Amino acid sequence: MAKILKLNKISKVADKEFPSSYTLTEECDQPDGIILRSFKMHDYPLADSLLCVARAGAGVNNIPLDKCADKGVVVFNTPGANANAVKELAVCMLFMCGRRIAPSLTWSQSLKGTADIGKQVEDGKKAFIGGEVMGKTLGIAGLGAIGSKLAQAAFALGMNVIGYDPHITEERRKSIHPDLKVVSLEELFKQSDFISLHVPYLDSTKNMVNANSIATMKDGVNIINCARGELVDNAAIVEAVKSGKVNRYVTDFPCEEVLGVDGIIATPHLGASTPEAEDNCAYMAAKQMVDFIENGNIVNSVNYPALSKERTAARRLCVCTKDVDSIKALLEKQGVNVADMAEAHRGAYGYAVVDLNCNCTADKFNGVAGILKARFIG
Repeated sequence: MAKILKLNKISKVADKEFPSSYTLTEECDQPDGIILRSFKMHDYPLADSLLCVARAGAGVNNIPLDKCADKGVVVFNTPGANANAVKELAVCMLFMCGRRIAPSLTWSQSLKGTADIGKQVEDGKKAFIGGEVMGKTLGIAGLGAIGSKLAQAAFALGMNVIGYDPHITEERRKSIHPDLKVVSLEELFKQSDFISLHVPYLDSTKNMVNANSIATMKDGVNIINCARGELVDNAAIVEAVKSGKVNRYVTDFPCEEVLGVDGIIATPHLGASTPEAEDNCAYMAAKQMVDFIENGNIVNSVNYPALSKERTAARRLCVCTKDVDSIKALLEKQGVNVADMAEAHRGAYGYAVVDLNCNCTADKFNGVAGILKARFIG
């Protein structure tokens, strides 16, 4: 019986994916798996029993990936599960940039209880004139699950779309839209009327929108950030908005520096906050955990290589390694029959599954150099 610890409230869709033999709990000292959303795990103790951690979402900054990997704990995320929800918010933000929707709403509410509201509306609406998005150029930094959906939506709105993604293939570009142009990040900044950020937060992407990059952009550019607050230098964006260089900055990550600034609109991290997105993420996270716990298969891990293999024997040996060039050779030295085996590597970390007909236990691998965790299934 596997024990699954929930560190956040998770959609009940996940409960249906776990077999009846599993125990789902909010308190457990020795869980087999952990499922979470935003809970910060960096100071959280990792039990010896822990096999995997599943993030019901895409970002994993709240999980200590290297610490988990060094203990043989596989970390999953759910890429694409909330992509449509974030795409729809980004489209909404496009319109909020082009039209002065946010300030107009506040002004309209202020008319309550005053005289001749209809006349005030007709007289006052000129203060909220905005532009249309059709025919404008949208630059999308990051053409993954979210960025690609946004590109397709923008084309449908009649926009010109350019994108930046260092990993995109020509086949992938065509599948998004045949008219999509892929350019350098520098060219994207220069050519775009609207810029939408959809890249992960890494050392290389921190403050990618800064004083220097803003200076290369068009006057009156609009910037949308549904990815990570750290991608934008807050001091630089505030100064650019106040000067008029940036027409509008719309972010899903409110913070002290950007709040209360005219021309900056901040939503309270609404990107994936839809029942549909939460259900999709929970379903995917639970499904991946069950497949790993019961079959040893790894799909959508962020710290171990992907590896899936059909079961061909009564028992399966699963092994997590570090700094081992050939897991096959290492297991052969331990007397394991590796005739029916698959292995994969991701940087220093490796993973292997071996299907066996034997009664040996995982204890024989304790203390073997290079082996972080070994277990038998079945």
